[in-house]
Amino acid sequence: MKIGALALQGDFREHLATLRRLGVEGAEVRTPEELAAVDALIIPGGESTTIGKLAHIYGLIEPIRECVRAGMPVLGTCAGMIFLASGTTDGDQDQLHLLDVVVERNAFGRQVDSFEADMQVAGRAEPVHAVFIRAPWIHKAGADVEILAAVVDPSSGEERPVVVRQGNILATSFHPELTSETWVHELLVAAATDHSQPS
Repeated sequence: MKIGALALQGDFREHLATLRRLGVEGAEVRTPEELAAVDALIIPGGESTTIGKLAHIYGLIEPIRECVRAGMPVLGTCAGMIFLASGTTDGDQDQLHLLDVVVERNAFGRQVDSFEADMQVAGRAEPVHAVFIRAPWIHKAGADVEILAAVVDPSSGEERPVVVRQGNILATSFHPELTSETWVHELLVAAATDHSQPS
């Protein structure tokens, strides 16, 4: 089994390092041919508009859509969540329209407003630690989207979804690759293992 990280921009190297800690083979993905050689894909944090533009230039938009619609597990973190989403609250950009959510970019504020938080995640007894950097949140989610975790918006006191799952798509507002916790990547590895098994 091999898991790819979209290596156009952003912190894909940190995701690959996390996979190595789990004993999983990882690979950088920049072409449709490299995408076809992996069993799952990570779309990392970075600049969502840049990732979208480069994915368009490299001819990856449709191949990613086809792979995910065919069942390939995918994890999008921060900018990766935005790229997977069906829309944003603040204008158009290149998106995959695979995850039935509308996201609000930089929802918690700018770089100086980055923060860390412990939060409860569905299916886990212990809270998990998360790093939010210019993070989005889910503004609206479709009926098939499962909300796994939320954090409180300090300005309004409302809970905002930050971890969601829809079938073979997993997305987080935060950067799981920047902490020692590996639970997000373990979920992806489990999904990739199931997907790669012959039926």
